[in-house]
Amino acid sequence: MSVENKVVVITGGSSGMGEATAKLALTRGAKVVVGSRNEEKLERMADEVDHPENFAYKLTDVTKKDQVQALVDLAIDKFGKLDVIYNNAGIMPQGPVDDPNKLSEWQAILDTNIMGVLNGIVAAVPQMKKQGHGLIMATDSVAGHVVYPGSAVYNGSKYAVKAIMEGLRQEQHKNGIKTGVVSPGSVNTNLMSTIHDDTIRKGIEDTSNSTKNGWLSSDDIAELAVFMMSQPENVDINEILVRPTDQDI
Repeated sequence: MSVENKVVVITGGSSGMGEATAKLALTRGAKVVVGSRNEEKLERMADEVDHPENFAYKLTDVTKKDQVQALVDLAIDKFGKLDVIYNNAGIMPQGPVDDPNKLSEWQAILDTNIMGVLNGIVAAVPQMKKQGHGLIMATDSVAGHVVYPGSAVYNGSKYAVKAIMEGLRQEQHKNGIKTGVVSPGSVNTNLMSTIHDDTIRKGIEDTSNSTKNGWLSSDDIAELAVFMMSQPENVDINEILVRPTDQDI
């Protein structure tokens, strides 16, 4: 089992779980192409990564279909194939469902967390069908398994990702295309910066500060994501659901 010489595209790859996964995959011999909306962070990664000859990046907003396609095309043009796409970009605004002031945030969740994954799928499937193999991954969440107040729209987006990825598996497995989702619980990343409800964000931060040593790290998730990528063609791990030991929900 290895990612050596596999070509891996990662969205949301310049920070947090995406960055950790990109760096680990590179260390283990993969060729990695990263997309992100933060060009400064992408440039920093390019300066810092091991094996820069196996690394490429492109400014990418996953809500823009053409930009996601351009990211996939970059990987194929530079490295000749596409073994894995990891649709990792996501946001996590929180608040009551009925708050009329949140509608723009709810639209942003749908555009990023759902359409971002669909844009990655549409960009990747033709090349993978041509090759006769490939793995399409997405970052889901424990929030895609349980619903809790103040997070229902985010929950809904993650339930949708799980359903979409299972439907994709059923449609494409005969073409040699595998699917897998990584569903983390509480992870110490910058995702909370996308929560604009001050009360909810403070509550989560207080919980984080009191149990921070028990939360998962980006490196923990990277190990699991690269493990999923490393499987032989006849093994399809469809989901990894992981929580920190002290998480209640």
